[in-house]
Amino acid sequence: MVSKDQAIGGAILAVCVIVAVVYVLLVLFPAQIYGLLGTVTANTGNNIRLDLVLILVSIAFIAILAIGAWIGWTMATTPPPKPIEEITTEIEEKKEEEKKEEPKMEEEAVKPAEPAEAPATEEKTVSKKKK
Repeated sequence: MVSKDQAIGGAILAVCVIVAVVYVLLVLFPAQIYGLLGTVTANTGNNIRLDLVLILVSIAFIAILAIGAWIGWTMATTPPPKPIEEITTEIEEKKEEEKKEEPKMEEEAVKPAEPAEAPATEEKTVSKKKK
């Protein structure tokens, strides 16, 4: 199941890609597109300055759409975060576990230390010296 953020990200990605493709087609093939739509345009050939501005604006517009598509892609592929309820229950469980462990540690600290037995090697060396 896709989360809400992923669905919104996918929609942003799709819209940006579709708008970019349509825009590029309209810039590169205006007569053919307008011909398909039934609109007639007059192309005089004196549109060089307009074309230069159009190219620069097109690059900026495509860059903005690419950033939007990237944001959409990131949102669509990022897993959703954990709900806050899960995080708070995990924190509470950890605190309860720590409280349960603290009395055990105190009990161990209160027990008197038993005297350590001497290693067997020391007894052998003492008995050898007596002989």
